[in-house]
Amino acid sequence: MVSIIVKEKCRVLWEKLHDDYIPHPTRQKWTQLAETFQEVCQFPNYVGAVDGKHVRIIKPQGTGSEFYNNNIFFSIILMAIADAEYKFVAVDIMAYGRNNDSMVFKNSFMGRSLYNTNFDFPPPQPLPGTQAPPLPFVLVGDEAFQMCGNLLKPYTGRGLDLKRHTFNYHLTRARRMVECTFGLLVAKWRVFTKPIHMKIETGGKICRCVT
Repeated sequence: MVSIIVKEKCRVLWEKLHDDYIPHPTRQKWTQLAETFQEVCQFPNYVGAVDGKHVRIIKPQGTGSEFYNNNIFFSIILMAIADAEYKFVAVDIMAYGRNNDSMVFKNSFMGRSLYNTNFDFPPPQPLPGTQAPPLPFVLVGDEAFQMCGNLLKPYTGRGLDLKRHTFNYHLTRARRMVECTFGLLVAKWRVFTKPIHMKIETGGKICRCVT
């Protein structure tokens, strides 16, 4: 009975409040995020950091290895974009734990919008203080993500030259925003420190919460 009440309350809270606290990002919102990131991280044309977090769960009955991840526990994946103030800009919840971050992101509403250039980013503009050709606004992620015109990830390999090493330093500094946001989430909501019980709907489907 308690689990039913909690589930219903969470559903109502999401329906009533997500437009106020995690609204669909607009071009104006992306522009504001880029200005804040430039001030905080000194990384121009940067609108958000994307990453996935495995939320530990108790294995639902009849699900086989769907939720079993490479870290050797059962989980669902919280995929999120965070801003420079440690707030979530967009989220996709409840992907199977066995999937990798790149696959989850590409199959999410966020990823499809990004790779199809439908995220309503501001038009490309020159980097601050330069007359160089306009460059696109971007998200940043780690090596697991598939790079595209609006998503950057670090250079890989050893023996990088100074320019690439410096680029990786600034990108990693910017990407840490989403990791810190996940850390604050866990610190605030201690339920994420232990396995969460889930109930799978008829047919083995799980709910997906998307913005």
